[in-house]
Amino acid sequence: MLKDKVALITGGSSGIGRAVALAWAREGAKVVVSDVDRGGGGETVEQVRAAGSEAIFIAADVGKPEDCEALVRGAVEKFGRLDIACNNAGIGGPQAPTADYPLDGWAQVIAINLSGVFYGMKYQLPAMLKNGGGAIVNMASILGAVGFAGAPAYAAAKHGVVGLTQATALEYSAQGVRINAVGPGFIHTPMISALEEDKAINDMLVAAHPIGRLGRAEEVAELVLWLSSDKASFVTGSYYPVDGGYLAR
Repeated sequence: MLKDKVALITGGSSGIGRAVALAWAREGAKVVVSDVDRGGGGETVEQVRAAGSEAIFIAADVGKPEDCEALVRGAVEKFGRLDIACNNAGIGGPQAPTADYPLDGWAQVIAINLSGVFYGMKYQLPAMLKNGGGAIVNMASILGAVGFAGAPAYAAAKHGVVGLTQATALEYSAQGVRINAVGPGFIHTPMISALEEDKAINDMLVAAHPIGRLGRAEEVAELVLWLSSDKASFVTGSYYPVDGGYLAR
């Protein structure tokens, strides 16, 4: 499905990012894995290679535009082109009501979760346009559609990702670049592992999903894979929850 396509994932050292990289590899893509976690990123590359695809790791902090530019440049230098990108890197940030929210925490969450998606697309788009098109999937969240007490920065950033995705899709879809956003519910990943350790909080999170459980990274990756492929050729500017019914309540 993705044979000889070159695909870039940020936040690829674990969780959803690693699952996306492996899903792409299964379908024949050459994968560029990026993260600030070199060790985890290297493990993802090893797993992609074990699956039979080519892969490289490039360290990048998506909150820095120069890193995002260097990431795309490195991908093109290695593989000659860029066809697919998933802007997945993100952090949870502090938990606090808005009036008590730390200013440095706000700045960091917005820089990585929102500005990082903008920086990513800013440099991914020109590379894709040189090929005549491509596909970008931005990782939003269920909190790109609703609020969550104690997470004002995260909710604001993820709402921003949805709006940014829609605006950019309007600008570039006619030029052959499809751009969509995915909204995972609470997924078993390192990001929420601390929450899962508290049984009361874990039970509350599970109860918020009508399907009766939290999601798996591989389930999100399957949606990203579809959006990355020509099977989604008429899909752009959309926001797709993968949330076990969370938003249907």
